Amino acid sequence: MGQSLVKNYMHIVFSTKHREPLIYAPYELELHNHLAGICQTYECHPIKVGGYTDHVHILCMLSKKIALMTLVEKIKASSSKWIKTRHESLENFYWQNGYGGFSVSPDDVDSIIAYISNQHQHHSKIHFQDEYRCVLKEHRVEYDERYVWD
Repeated sequence: MGQSLVKNYMHIVFSTKHREPLIYAPYELELHNHLAGICQTYECHPIKVGGYTDHVHILCMLSKKIALMTLVEKIKASSSKWIKTRHESLENFYWQNGYGGFSVSPDDVDSIIAYISNQHQHHSKIHFQDEYRCVLKEHRVEYDERYVWD
């Protein structure tokens, strides 16, 4: 085969350290745009970025040129440095140590876009930790509760 053909839709999820509610307007939309820009820099076409006060969701096409772990590392490092410059109240902003990365079937892309778009309404009913447990269960990810949160 002479060509490398790749189409990996990835749903990436991570929270602020200790799930601190630090992502508010006017910085929320700016942050989401910044996260999308970082994805674009690494040729990981951003499809939808959203979230709530304590976490973000990123749906992107993972480039064949970068590992998921490396992409998340770059996203977190760059965005953490960037958001700290936005306002003095964000000087102690940090992301959690871990992340979730889930493959998405092309048939499910539209539903994930809608899910990410609806985060504010969704979180009027459910906390991030419960949401994340549901995502882990849906993707049949085995985990130890003691090590999921920091």
